[in-house]
Amino acid sequence: MGYIFDPEELQSIARSVVGQPIDAQIDAIRAELGRRHGKHVAPAREWVFNNAGGAMGAMLVLHASITEYVIIFGTPLGTTGHSGRFAAEDYFMMLQGEHWCFAEGETAPTITRPGECTVLPRGRAKAYRLKENSWALEYARGFIPFMLPFGFADTFSSTLDFDPLWRTVKLYGAAVTKNLLAGKI
Repeated sequence: MGYIFDPEELQSIARSVVGQPIDAQIDAIRAELGRRHGKHVAPAREWVFNNAGGAMGAMLVLHASITEYVIIFGTPLGTTGHSGRFAAEDYFMMLQGEHWCFAEGETAPTITRPGECTVLPRGRAKAYRLKENSWALEYARGFIPFMLPFGFADTFSSTLDFDPLWRTVKLYGAAVTKNLLAGKI
């Protein structure tokens, strides 16, 4: 299966913007991804709340397909929750702040700082915490539709805020359609 994005390439881009204000980082990441991957990078800059696994943050979708997504995810307030357990690998590249996590059996957290990356392997789960003003470039590869129920469950069991769910479905659906029409799954 051919992927559009490469975790090492994304990590290099993330490292290149560390130290700038978060809005400047996002603009630089979007510009560089647009330069390298053109039509596969979403043109709109629409932030959407994401409540999943008990944690709340905001996400900006840069790319979404059946087999990959690239987003900016974070929070100015801090949050903690469950990572989810997926049939996909998830790369969490810190741009600003700190990401703390631990897996079952671990007694000390892994702390990821700007320029560093945490990987959630397929089939694994972690508890995580984002400290205040923490933002990451997140990349997942695998069968993305299987990740969606986890991303939507808190809407039905907790927040009952259907606006972000609808907007996420709309953004994801439009991006998947666009990529399928371009011959990429």
